[in-house]
Amino acid sequence: MIKIGIIGFGNWGPKLVRNFTENNSCVVKKVADQNKDRLAMLQKIHPAIEGVMLTDEIIKDPGIDAVVIASPLHTHYELAHKALERGKHILIEKPMTSTSEQAMRLIEFAGKKQKVLMVDHTLLYTGAVQKIKELVDNGEIGKLNYFDASRINLGSFQPDVNVLWDLASHDLSILNFLYREKPVGVNATGISHTGNRVENIAYLTLKYQSGFIAHFNCSWSSPVKIRLILIGGDKKMIVFNDLEPTEKIKVHDTGYTYKLNEGKYNIHVDYHKGDIHIPKINLREALNSMTADFMSAIINKTTPVSDFNSGLEVTRILEASQTSIKNNGKEVILQ
Repeated sequence: MIKIGIIGFGNWGPKLVRNFTENNSCVVKKVADQNKDRLAMLQKIHPAIEGVMLTDEIIKDPGIDAVVIASPLHTHYELAHKALERGKHILIEKPMTSTSEQAMRLIEFAGKKQKVLMVDHTLLYTGAVQKIKELVDNGEIGKLNYFDASRINLGSFQPDVNVLWDLASHDLSILNFLYREKPVGVNATGISHTGNRVENIAYLTLKYQSGFIAHFNCSWSSPVKIRLILIGGDKKMIVFNDLEPTEKIKVHDTGYTYKLNEGKYNIHVDYHKGDIHIPKINLREALNSMTADFMSAIINKTTPVSDFNSGLEVTRILEASQTSIKNNGKEVILQ
């Protein structure tokens, strides 16, 4: 039985506690949070779990096998490194770390310690994203041409990270899961309306050597909530609306063909619009699948769907986007 310690009982922590508690391969032994009211809530809901205020009470506990970090981003690296030193397996809430250098250090250290290091990109475990992966991999969509994501809402302003770090990390993890080519260039623009230089609206574009392009629209200042991804292939196109209760994916048999005629600007385009297919998807709670994947990685030594490479790549792109924003959208070349 794997014994779990969870650091952070804020917005995401209670969901993690519930899902790990439901997993028969583990038991949640301790939860740490500096807010006494949150710990009081923990005791009311899960009286068998010990609530503590100091993270060291989890990290230094020899009876804990794995540490789940659901605390603010700036704490991720230090907490994970200290827990790895004590021989714990690690699950980190997204984004993995504040810099790609920190991510690489953790990866190297986890390898030396022979411990699992996993990032909680929960959306990769949704039935919708798993189905899209299946459609892409079996060639039904054809060669991918673009990925366009909008993740906007009103609220959830963060004091220490901008809207891309908060929201785009979800869609970047999905993109990297579906499309294995790595981007070669990053352009990002954004604006802060709160006077603290933390952008609450931002736009990110990724460029690829093959001609594929990806675009992300993120905002904490929208009058409506939108969670929409458009994926275009040369055979079919996908609309993924995560706010739909059941019909989250629609596959459009829609596209175009073109022919270049004589003359520089002479192009002939034929369009076709066919049926719309709504595939059936697994509605199992994604966080339940994610926690099971973490347990399997520890017990069976399997490679998680959301492994450290996924965490590193998302952090690398977000880091480059931050540089581009602070340089008025100048392109950052990725090595």
